[in-house]
Amino acid sequence: MAVVEVSVVPIGTGTASLSRYVAGCVRILQNAPEVQYQLTSMGTIIEGELAAIIPLVLKMHEHPFTAGADRVVTTIKIDDRRDKLLTMAGKVAAVEEKLADD
Repeated sequence: MAVVEVSVVPIGTGTASLSRYVAGCVRILQNAPEVQYQLTSMGTIIEGELAAIIPLVLKMHEHPFTAGADRVVTTIKIDDRRDKLLTMAGKVAAVEEKLADD
């Protein structure tokens, strides 16, 4: 299982507001039961099989173009761990555990 952080930034939209584009990208994830996701203030974190996530990220990247953007910059970070189960919650819990030990 992989944890992927994606940030889709449309450029050339004529406005500083991006929330309608972000909402369109999140709708793509809402229709993808094979992954879990968490919207954050600076991007979206997706959890699932990498083979399922990559096509969704491509759809998310394409969405702003279909909504009128002239340019889109998409940043992707992939954490793909093969030695044990990797989850969004597990990554947060590991840090919180270390903080509690101090």
